[in-house]
Amino acid sequence: SGQKVCYGDLKHSCYKLAYFQDLSRRVGFQEARQACEIDGGALLSLESEAEQKLIENMLQNLTKSGSGISDGDFWIGLWRSDDGLATSRACPDLYQWADGSISPFRNWYADEPSCGSEACVVMYHQPTANPGLGGPYLYQWNDDRCNMKH
Repeated sequence: SGQKVCYGDLKHSCYKLAYFQDLSRRVGFQEARQACEIDGGALLSLESEAEQKLIENMLQNLTKSGSGISDGDFWIGLWRSDDGLATSRACPDLYQWADGSISPFRNWYADEPSCGSEACVVMYHQPTANPGLGGPYLYQWNDDRCNMKH
C-alpha cells in the first residue's frame, strides 16, 4: 500500500505525496495526473529552489518511514505536449506545467532533458543507484516516457 502524507504551507493548502514501494501500484503520467485531479489537485508544479528543497525534505521523511530504502521516481507536473519539435534545440523550452503555472524554475539532472520520445518529467528518487555525471540520482528532474510506471 502507498503512504499518503499531506503537508501545508503558506502558499499551498496541501501537498499530497504518494509513495508506492509495490511496483504494481505505480502508474503512468496521465494516470497520476488524473488521480490528482480526482482529489481536487494537480501534479506538482515547482516554482522555486525553496519549494524544491521543501519537497525534498518531505520525500526524505516519507521514504524513511517505509520499510527500507527503495528506488522509485516521482511524477511531477512538467511535460511537453508538442512532439513535433522534440528534436530541436528549443526542446527544453517546450516543457510546460500541467496546471498552467508559468514558473521558469527547472532542476534538470546533468544532460537532461534528453527529449525525443521522453515527454513527461519525474523527480529522481534512486538512492541505491551509483551516482552519474550529475551526482546521485536524488531529486533532480529527468524526462521520461509518459507510459513508464512511477
